[in-house]
Amino acid sequence: MGLLRVMMPPKLQLLALLAFAVAMFFLENQIQKLEESRGKLERAIARHEVREIEQRHTQDGIRERDSAAVALADSEDDVVIIYNRVPKTASTSFTNIAYDLCGKNHYHVLHINTTKNNPVMSIQDQVRFVKNVTEWREMKPAFYHGHVSFLDFTKFGVKKKPIYINVIRDPIERLVSYYYFLRFGDDYRPGLRRRKQGDKKTFDECVSAGGSDCAPEKLWLQIPFFCGHYSECWNVGSQWALEQAKYNLVNEYMLVGVTEELEDFIMMLEAALPRFFKGATELYKTGKKSHLRKTSEKKPPTKESIAKLQQSAIWKMENDFYEFALEQFQFVRAHAVREKDGELYLLAQNFFYEKIYPKN
Repeated sequence: MGLLRVMMPPKLQLLALLAFAVAMFFLENQIQKLEESRGKLERAIARHEVREIEQRHTQDGIRERDSAAVALADSEDDVVIIYNRVPKTASTSFTNIAYDLCGKNHYHVLHINTTKNNPVMSIQDQVRFVKNVTEWREMKPAFYHGHVSFLDFTKFGVKKKPIYINVIRDPIERLVSYYYFLRFGDDYRPGLRRRKQGDKKTFDECVSAGGSDCAPEKLWLQIPFFCGHYSECWNVGSQWALEQAKYNLVNEYMLVGVTEELEDFIMMLEAALPRFFKGATELYKTGKKSHLRKTSEKKPPTKESIAKLQQSAIWKMENDFYEFALEQFQFVRAHAVREKDGELYLLAQNFFYEKIYPKN
């Protein structure tokens, strides 16, 4: 370069420097443009990645919502109610309401028909029944009913238990109704011949004569139905059976009503389980009462007959259980409904959520 400066005239040297400066400026300008283009490209790529992430999150959110909606629908349909009905407690009247509503509310009603109405299942039938109830998806949601004593599903390794409900009745009134039912039937199937048909003896005459069909031992039914499939449950007068029946009533049954207050029971079921019982209260109050069933030729017992039965230890235990169930039912009702001008009204929701964290 020094040799060039010596050999080149001053004017040419000046021109060469100017050309070099222009070339360097051009190169720097091009480099700057390339840097700006690269920055724009990087920002475009970043925006595209953000959009892709947002789209994925949106799609995941939609899938999650769809999955949640499907899961919710499945959970609402994956419900089984078991009504292990005690004989002569208005059980047929109540069950017929379930039949009247099943088409409208889209669930299945299945009658558990045991041989000779035996309320105790064999161990193999217990396993079959539990398997059917839990795995028979085509029948869900389902309402099972039958004269079967309580069965503890947890003994069979079941994760989701059915919902148990029931209705019980004043023990003497239940026995009187059953006594006449065996002789005269009811208005539900009046032509059906009953086991004691032709026996014209009244309940009072039976008590006076010390007959077996009106003996205190015949009162022992509601306790074993709630006690369950244990041998001690069916030992007449067992204190253990009484305590187990009480335990099951408060721990295994969602709601137990009483025959004498059946409308209140139906109203609370409609509020708690509308998937099954929506419209039940209105049907019970304003329907044609075609679902109601009444025992024929029933005569109320005299005070003397009642007093004689009440002297027995068995009546005292069955009545103890009935009073226990009645108190529990009235407690639940007091926190669910209010009465105004002779009408019952369901209470509105009385809880809410607050202080929900973390904030989104």
